[in-house]
Amino acid sequence: MFDDLLRETEKKATVLREQMRTEASKNSQVTQTKNTTGVRTRGRKPTKNDVVDLRTILIHCAQAVAADDRRTANELLKQIKQHSKVNGDGSQRLAFCFAQGLEARLAGTGSQQYRRLVAKRTTASDMLKAYHLYLAACPFKRLSHFLSNQTILSMTKNASKVHIIDFGIYFGLQWPCLIRRLAKREGGPPTLRITGIDVPEPGFRPTERVEETGQRLAEYAKKFGLPFEYQAIASKWETICADDLKVGKDEVVIVNCLYRFRNLIDETVAVDSPRNRVLNTIRQVNPAIFIHGIVNGSYSVPFFITRFREALFHYSALFDMLEATVPRDDDQRRLMERDLFGREALNVIACEGSDRVERPETYKQWQVRNLRAGFVQSPLNQDIVLKAKDKVKDLYHKDFVIDEDSGWLLQGWKGRIIHAISTWKPNNK
Repeated sequence: MFDDLLRETEKKATVLREQMRTEASKNSQVTQTKNTTGVRTRGRKPTKNDVVDLRTILIHCAQAVAADDRRTANELLKQIKQHSKVNGDGSQRLAFCFAQGLEARLAGTGSQQYRRLVAKRTTASDMLKAYHLYLAACPFKRLSHFLSNQTILSMTKNASKVHIIDFGIYFGLQWPCLIRRLAKREGGPPTLRITGIDVPEPGFRPTERVEETGQRLAEYAKKFGLPFEYQAIASKWETICADDLKVGKDEVVIVNCLYRFRNLIDETVAVDSPRNRVLNTIRQVNPAIFIHGIVNGSYSVPFFITRFREALFHYSALFDMLEATVPRDDDQRRLMERDLFGREALNVIACEGSDRVERPETYKQWQVRNLRAGFVQSPLNQDIVLKAKDKVKDLYHKDFVIDEDSGWLLQGWKGRIIHAISTWKPNNK
């Protein structure tokens, strides 16, 4: 199924563009019909529907929630619910999602609701279909995996043993492409070891998903005749030490972490920050390269209103991006908005302390943190960057932004930077 989806991604991107053109044409026809046949179109008084600014109402509602003004908050929530829809346009879907977070914060049930959402099992096949849609609609994941995998291939050209330590392996969707490329390597394939690290799953089988990921990757490697070993670690990342990673002396070691450092607690909760502890562990492993992708956001601050505004800007860009690239009735779009974006937004809005795990920092903050932890930045391979930019230009919507700054490859939508990726080495001097 994975192979089929990867082969079909470019075709799917073309189909999506055609569907969006059809949908845009329908929407403009509906608007024209309303204007030409509707009653009192000219000179009519504006109705509530015409003047509702959902973003402003959401901010006013957040201010009321922060002040514990329950009467005002409930009135505003009622107003938001009247004008938001789970299957409406991008801004209506965003408002629906953020209203749920505000309601949970007001009721004090944010942590319980978030834990319930985390415990909900999304099947690997459903996640793969949503991932396929995301690859076709948006370049972020594809670009990150391309840059990461090309970097690994260039670092391991002559290696007989390659050891990838993946912090936040999840379903391991990055690695089949690399497995296929390594299996066909000129001069023969290396032995590939992957140490898949993720947080424990809730319930009685904490290692289930990370082990299942390893089994799927092992079957895939066997199909291509690549010697493969896998180690599963389901643990809080800050409790993992260098010895747990079982690094061999003759291995080329790569550490990969794409977009999951945001889930580690920062200094506002723990003085001995898990972020710094994990970075120190990575430095002790002394990898040939550390590939670090981050979610670029300022909504990790402890002050609720500031955090809410920043989260609103960030998720507005994501919902707007899907609105411009994916039809409204697409099931996988709904899954992403509900199970990924919605769950994250609920955590940002309704959880506090150690329960709030969505804590992104900007790439400039990570630049300082990585340097302080004893890393030195490696320049991005410009050939890889140019290929990545060309791919985005050829396949994706014109409003996607691909840029570079301070050694980071930046990815965004309509001027807002959503992700950044860079490569690092331990500063052994």
